[in-house]
Amino acid sequence: MHRRKLGSLDVPAIALGAPIYDAADDAEVSELLSRSLEAGGDFIDTSDAYQNGTHEASVGRALKGRRDKFIIATKFGNTRDAGGKPGVDGRPEYVMQACEKSLRQLQTDVIDLYYIHRIDQTVPIEDTVGAMAKLKQQGKIRHLGISEAAPATLKRAHATHPMAALQTEYSLWSREPENELLDLCSQLGIGFVAYSPLGRGFLSGVVTEATTLEKGDMRFTHPRFQPDNMKRNAKLVEELGALARKEGCSNAQLSLAWLLTRRDFIVPVPGTRQVHWLRENAKAADIKLSAATLAALEKLFARGAVAGERYPPGLLSRVHI
Repeated sequence: MHRRKLGSLDVPAIALGAPIYDAADDAEVSELLSRSLEAGGDFIDTSDAYQNGTHEASVGRALKGRRDKFIIATKFGNTRDAGGKPGVDGRPEYVMQACEKSLRQLQTDVIDLYYIHRIDQTVPIEDTVGAMAKLKQQGKIRHLGISEAAPATLKRAHATHPMAALQTEYSLWSREPENELLDLCSQLGIGFVAYSPLGRGFLSGVVTEATTLEKGDMRFTHPRFQPDNMKRNAKLVEELGALARKEGCSNAQLSLAWLLTRRDFIVPVPGTRQVHWLRENAKAADIKLSAATLAALEKLFARGAVAGERYPPGLLSRVHI
């Protein structure tokens, strides 16, 4: 797999993301990491919030004895109170506490890329990033990242300490970063990690109107997965599948290959718990799309084509700030 740069951090073109809709056990995580290495992928992305805080620990156990073979990215700041209500915490003291916990769970002395997961609007971003910079000075993290930041916030964060990466949702059906963020990342030398690059499974064609999602699956609450919107969006995926067949690849591979054409500093991070999907995703890095297919995708996923917002109102208010 060819490699790309997130700031000065050298990473594979496609990362391995944590499965966030269903839990993977230790054996599955270990197998995924082994097979990812075989496919040329040594970049694993997790968070202290994923799978109710247990995914980091699974990754830590899976990395035992081979930590030096992987680049680890994790995140902090998404919190839940005793009643389960979600929140955000960017206080400097919390940054330090969260990092110590992640280091313990990951069973490592240093985190390669450490993100603030969501922006705390009650704390100046300079204070949060300042605490992260102290962690770097202490040798506990190597590179700083930020997730779902609006352009003005990204500029302020980067001025406080250079950001290696911005992680934000970006895919054929979530193209908001094209408005300003991609140009800004290019100007500042910041890499872009695209999460949910397969539209939370919908663009792959695996999740359809007939799919029965497990109880508690967060996609139940997302506007794009509501019945009326799914019907409209399913038509887009049907046409996407036809284009994929012309290119001799899967829907997922076409979606990932398209992202890689957008900028040379974009790194998609599809999440999976299945080895066969991991291998399929990794092969997308080698696909060269025709000009005709790129033009067709541009037309198919033009503005207004996708039905529904990417998050329900409560979650939408916590992104791009």
